Amino acid sequence: MTTQANSQDRLVIAIDAMGGDHGPAVTVAGAARALSIRDDLCFQLHGDGPRIEAELAKYPALKARATVRHTDQSIAMDEKPASAIRRRNTSLANAINAVKAGEARAVVSAGNTGALMALSKMILKMLTDDLERPAIGCSWPNPKGFATVLDVGANVTSDARQLIEFALMGAAFHKAIWGVDRPSIGLLNVGSEDMKGHDEVKEAHRLFKETVLGLNYYGFVEGTDLCEGTTDVVVTDGFTGNIALKTAEGAARFMQAMLKKGFMSSLPAMIGAFLAKGALKRTLRPLDPAESNGGPLLGLKGIVIKSHGGADARSFANAIKVGVSLAASGYERELAASLAQMTQSLALAPEAGQTDMKDLAVASGSKVI
Repeated sequence: MTTQANSQDRLVIAIDAMGGDHGPAVTVAGAARALSIRDDLCFQLHGDGPRIEAELAKYPALKARATVRHTDQSIAMDEKPASAIRRRNTSLANAINAVKAGEARAVVSAGNTGALMALSKMILKMLTDDLERPAIGCSWPNPKGFATVLDVGANVTSDARQLIEFALMGAAFHKAIWGVDRPSIGLLNVGSEDMKGHDEVKEAHRLFKETVLGLNYYGFVEGTDLCEGTTDVVVTDGFTGNIALKTAEGAARFMQAMLKKGFMSSLPAMIGAFLAKGALKRTLRPLDPAESNGGPLLGLKGIVIKSHGGADARSFANAIKVGVSLAASGYERELAASLAQMTQSLALAPEAGQTDMKDLAVASGSKVI
């Protein structure tokens, strides 16, 4: 097997090489594409040694900066999490354990989302005792760049406290990835008025405004705000977030297909497409899901990145880039401090209706809509 002494001054990323629809053919190629991110970037590739080595032979530069950790066990994309956690020597479990042991700074997998969630929580634990489950974040394109949206699939339902936790996670992630010092926070709802929405959303809205959390809280945002870039971070439960994400991805693919169909409909249209090829490519690039691939599992004692299962090499390399950016940031330290402040603030928060919301919001520095 490939061997390499990983010195302490190198940034090591653990890869579940068997995860996803394509396994080592994509994960190894994606790692090779990601080498240019940093000169000190190295990889642990976990999975079927002979298959990984066969792919590594195509990429000499990667081979020199990678270690193969063999196991003949992997987790199927449709395997139930309860079954996955009983098998401790899978490529996914071993990659996560490398982060726990301090051998790697982050783990990236395109594999089974439920298994990744369950194993990450079991092996790495949550960042604080108060946190129940991780949230999956994603980078959402808009005219201003990208927003961070969470949760997009980890928690089907979320109470008010969890929604506030998501906001803290999203703010820390957005600052680490996009460099915004005080990201604005929006709470996704069916309208912007205070009386709209279900009880948990309204309670979270109240707590955002009445507690001193240090957040730049904007207020309720609607579905249209996701694509307009109204706020830097958009918070919602995993059920709503996952539907919104997949709807947006489907809409982007539909638009691309319709443009292609239109430009192929006649000779003049084909000539126009040829002349506008460069502009079209630049315009459509932000809408390509591959460009924003890599959803972090936020709230864990360690960095875990979920890639699309059907990712190609370019897409998987972008997921690695997210892991590298988080590993090189102070994300975990900032989030732990924010969560501690949240626990203290919520303990002092009044019950609904006992305090004037606007006065408390002004005192906390939050924006009242």
